[in-house]
Amino acid sequence: MMSQAGFFAAFKALDSWCLDEKSVSLAMMPMFHFSGSGWSLLNLGIGSRIVLQRDVDLADIVDAIKRFKITNIILPPILIQGIMAFPGVEPGDLGSLRAISYGGSPISEAVLEDATRMLGCDLIQLYGLTETAGGVSQLDFEDHDPANRPELMRSCGKPFPWVELRIVDVQTGEDIKTGERGEIWVRAPQNMIGYWNKPEETAETITNDNWLRTGDIGRLDDNGYLYLLDRVSDMIVSGAENVYPVEVENALVKHPAVAEAAVIGVPDDHWGETVRAIVVRTPGVAATSEEIIEDTRAHLAGYKLPKAIDFVEELPRNTTGKVLRRELREPYWASREREIG
Repeated sequence: MMSQAGFFAAFKALDSWCLDEKSVSLAMMPMFHFSGSGWSLLNLGIGSRIVLQRDVDLADIVDAIKRFKITNIILPPILIQGIMAFPGVEPGDLGSLRAISYGGSPISEAVLEDATRMLGCDLIQLYGLTETAGGVSQLDFEDHDPANRPELMRSCGKPFPWVELRIVDVQTGEDIKTGERGEIWVRAPQNMIGYWNKPEETAETITNDNWLRTGDIGRLDDNGYLYLLDRVSDMIVSGAENVYPVEVENALVKHPAVAEAAVIGVPDDHWGETVRAIVVRTPGVAATSEEIIEDTRAHLAGYKLPKAIDFVEELPRNTTGKVLRRELREPYWASREREIG
């Protein structure tokens, strides 16, 4: 649940997003995402022109940018790559663009360099949640500087001036030292009022003094830049879509060859994270990973399907029988600074 005042707190960031009443913005992200509904209403609120598309289709996106002279767009990095790789798109072809706002995962140095050369517009990274009505921090275009400040390429910028942000100990809720990792808490005018008809979930998320627990693990550096490192929950974010492991596991065990399943997110250069299943086979029942994934397709949306399956003899568990997902994740994330995509 959002208040009207909170919903439109983003108006304070219009200048830094290169948005004004003369903008022509493209909206193609799902309307159940804040990057769809919030972006659309923001543009309507300032009187700019907005072009709506029903689906995320690269051909339609490129066509709309050219046909309607789109100036502003919000995308995950994977779609920025897709636009640049689209057949026939050459440097300067999409010259109407002023700024691309992106989120869901950081942008690689290679994509940044290609986008700067081909698109010639500002790139602005946003970090936020649906519960915070979108962005609470921003990595400005000027901070996208891999040659001189490469460390900032893994940052999601600084909190907006009207946003209070803390890094706290997950167990105690006490502030921790600069540079140490902890849960990100946010207090801002755009924080949600609560979850509709879910008082217990609301109480678990919002403290008595109105701090919102994001569920994300991060750290702040000495200059106030925020870095995402991990997630308190087991949720996987793949291409800006939320995937809950239990839902995927319940679908996997419907296959007779799957005795047990654990689902984790593993790093992916395009999607940030992809879904991977760790499966214990049912004795005497044979099936390939491809067959299991295809069977699971009948129960899940495509973005929730495992991209790969690893077969093991048993799943690691603690003394109470809970699967140790972190232990399963460790080999995939060992060489990464952050443990989320």
